[in-house]
Amino acid sequence: MNRKYIFIIGGVMSGIGKGVTAASIFRILQSKGHSVTAMKIDPYVNVDAGTMNPVEHGEVFVTEDGAECDQDIGNYERFSGKDITKDNYLTTGKVYQTVINKERNLEYDGKCVEVVPHIPDEVIYRIKRAGKLAQAEFVLIEVGGTIGEYQNLLFLEAARMMHLKNPKDVLFVLVSYLPVPSTVGEMKTKPTQNASRAMNEAGLQPDIIVGRSSYPIDEIRKKKISSFCNVDPKDVISAPDADSVYEVPVLLDREKVGERILKKLNVRSKRKQEGLGKWKNFVERLKSADKRVRIAIVGKYFETGDFVLTDSYISVIEAIKHACGQENYKEEITWLSAEKYEKDEEGLRELSEYDGIIMPGGFGKRGVEGMIKVIRYARENKIPFMGLCLGMQLAVVEYARNVCGLKEASSSEFSKDTSCPVIDVMSSQKEVIKESRYGGTMRLGAYDCSVEEGTIAHKAYGKKMVKERHRHRFEVNSEYIETLKKNGLVIAGKNPNLGLVEIIEVKKHPFFVGVQFHPEFKSRPLSAHPMFVSFIRSAIKSH
Repeated sequence: MNRKYIFIIGGVMSGIGKGVTAASIFRILQSKGHSVTAMKIDPYVNVDAGTMNPVEHGEVFVTEDGAECDQDIGNYERFSGKDITKDNYLTTGKVYQTVINKERNLEYDGKCVEVVPHIPDEVIYRIKRAGKLAQAEFVLIEVGGTIGEYQNLLFLEAARMMHLKNPKDVLFVLVSYLPVPSTVGEMKTKPTQNASRAMNEAGLQPDIIVGRSSYPIDEIRKKKISSFCNVDPKDVISAPDADSVYEVPVLLDREKVGERILKKLNVRSKRKQEGLGKWKNFVERLKSADKRVRIAIVGKYFETGDFVLTDSYISVIEAIKHACGQENYKEEITWLSAEKYEKDEEGLRELSEYDGIIMPGGFGKRGVEGMIKVIRYARENKIPFMGLCLGMQLAVVEYARNVCGLKEASSSEFSKDTSCPVIDVMSSQKEVIKESRYGGTMRLGAYDCSVEEGTIAHKAYGKKMVKERHRHRFEVNSEYIETLKKNGLVIAGKNPNLGLVEIIEVKKHPFFVGVQFHPEFKSRPLSAHPMFVSFIRSAIKSH
């Protein structure tokens, strides 16, 4: 297979949609009948995203095979409908770790190991391996950060080396920002010109420039970018702000980005084309929905100074959108800090304004007591509630305290000396914690879950056995299961091999479900996750 490689590189600043652009190109090439895969290269020295602060870096996305990745891997999965593997995520730390291990094992035959060429060589090897494992015609490689940064120079060097060897098989897409200063009222191309020049300094020439802006790029600016950045005006792609990220493939397809890529790489479009028909229908449903459902997300990873960083829970947000889109509703999401409820119990009354409450995952003691109070309020006031991972664990703690009478109930994560650890560290994790081996050592990836018939979960899934993704160290303590069950808690799902609790439910409640796993990681625009659909339907009924 004459595999093609497309590097997506950012200019001017981060956060303008480089990952969504890459995911959109993924979808567009798929729609033309081609097999595609995508990988993300992060310039961090972290070996994976698992040890990164979610408030600074955003959500840690977990793949089916247990890799802790950047949130853009989630974008690739959602837009393509395909599972991405651990081989498609790369960091500076992972590359250096591999090269050093090879050197220690004499795999370089005693040669002097140098930053160049050995680091770029390892990057190239991993890029090609990802394409081969996926049997893909196209490999999209998103380089983290922006052009001109010191941290990603070696990745750009790898791209340069690949292009030098096979120029007809490698293409460069620059995603750059075109600001429209309010005091000037004119779209400025100079930042993009500088970004293109910075690429030239790294030995790279953009083949296509995707211009991100608050407005569409007019022909005058396209010609100006063409002239100063050495690209055809047809290769300057307008990517204005959209109401939904799912509209981006439609906008880019309208700009014929797929055709430009195929022409430049001398690839014929397949005769049997899937097209973007179903995708466009989904986008139209999102845009036309006029009924609203109000959802509160109670968490602790979204406050950063005076701003709210929703990227910490991006997969939860998207799963809500998918489910609402399926039901022809528009989501209205409110972010509520768990910490404020620790001191302000009167403030809990505001929760009655919402049709449903979601409590996502997290780590650490901060805000936990506030979360428990929210859970009790939702349970006692019959507000649809879904707890994810930590949210499920705290639902068990709340039930143990306030229904089972175990007033000292807690999790050993927050209280190591608790006399009633209804949530406790997994036995397999105790040695890991003792030796402080935290990176990549949690219960990660997909595990089986046996679902009990007659439960909310079984009605949602429509089957007895499912497979869901995990990321945690603590579990429901098996010593307390019988006590919880005797007091009415429903154990709706368990892992058949380990006997670990996966799903809990509360009886005589419209929807009160906690899951130990992260269903949001498997939700897709064209196939919303059944647990989120069930939750949203219950929230709609509670209007």
